[in-house]
Amino acid sequence: MKKIEPAKKIVGEITLPGDKSISHRAIMLGAIANGSTRARRVLDCDDCNYTIHAFRDMGVSIQRDGDYTIIEGRGLRGLKRPKSAINVGNSGTSMRLLSGILAGQDFEVTICGDKSLQKRPMDRIVRPLSLMGVRITAAEGGYPPIKIKGGHVKSVNYKMPVPSAQVKSAVLFAGLYADGVTTLEESFKSRDHTERMLKYFGSNLKVEGLKIQVEGGKELEAKTIEIPADISSASFFMAGAILLKGSRVRIRDVSINPTRAGILDVLTRMGAKLKVTNRRDLFEPLGDIEIDSGETKGIVIDEGMIPGVIDELPIIFVLASLSSGRTVIKAAEELKIKETDRIKSMEENLKAMGAKIETKEGCIIIDGVRELKGVRLKSFGDHRTCMAMTIAALTSERPSSIDDTECVNKSFPEFFKVLESLTA
Repeated sequence: MKKIEPAKKIVGEITLPGDKSISHRAIMLGAIANGSTRARRVLDCDDCNYTIHAFRDMGVSIQRDGDYTIIEGRGLRGLKRPKSAINVGNSGTSMRLLSGILAGQDFEVTICGDKSLQKRPMDRIVRPLSLMGVRITAAEGGYPPIKIKGGHVKSVNYKMPVPSAQVKSAVLFAGLYADGVTTLEESFKSRDHTERMLKYFGSNLKVEGLKIQVEGGKELEAKTIEIPADISSASFFMAGAILLKGSRVRIRDVSINPTRAGILDVLTRMGAKLKVTNRRDLFEPLGDIEIDSGETKGIVIDEGMIPGVIDELPIIFVLASLSSGRTVIKAAEELKIKETDRIKSMEENLKAMGAKIETKEGCIIIDGVRELKGVRLKSFGDHRTCMAMTIAALTSERPSSIDDTECVNKSFPEFFKVLESLTA
């Protein structure tokens, strides 16, 4: 149980660890490229370390050297069969994206995870990969573990029923091994880190609106990669700065990818005082985010905005609870199948603090209150619930406590250390 003292304000300039989603993809594509990939600022967290261990088990040399992670690629089909099942812990990203790469390897392997991951649906990748001729099965109900017998992959035209960057990535990765061109179409644009990185590594990939095409059979070439800071991690400090009067925070080198930076649009519409400076474009756009305290108002977040803020919704719940007026969040059912049911975890915690939040007819409705009270909070073993409720606790007049804070190691082990530096 960790005690969270109220804070008067947060002030400072920080550089956060590398983006988790981009780190995963850098490791994976570096492993199947030809040559030595040097990736700067790969996130050192539980999830990304499971991805590293998975590729080491398949014969890939991966070493950390200061800020750099050196990945000695083995080419598209050069991975070796691991001696046992690949354990990805609690990382749904690792399981789903690895499945696409393993579709093209000439061996059979099982991917398993912890008890939490066993509750997350994998049929959404089993279906499209099966259409591509991959022999892939999940446990009863479409849950992990999953078993894959790689080999021959067929190109497909696949229209995604639900926007998902992880499913899209699995199909595109499998498409690297397919005969011909694989075409994938989304209904809404999900985060496009995979498309950007595949192009950067030299794949034959085209994007036209919501349609993506990748040509199979082309080898990838190793690269040097600068990984920007994670905007999902930044969002907690952005919200804290907004809510605590007199605060001012500058966060350097943050990913501002348009398909990922929906939080900036949401905060701007809510009336937050923020600006992005020092913009530049590598294989991913990045910049410095400067944010000041100020009053915010409730808004409507509709279905089309959800893919761009899915990871930031817990902290948006907190901000909405202390904004004037009503916030309505539509079509956020995806939150129910994260590390925990985040709608339930956030609603239970915020109600305990005195927030007015309810789920009605598929919408999350939050009416702003003047203040939240200090209480005993539960992380539910979920990193984003834990970090969001920690920020909420900073705003109360009395101390709060929160259990199982080690869950932040999944994505942001340094969270409490960085927060302490801003509140000191």
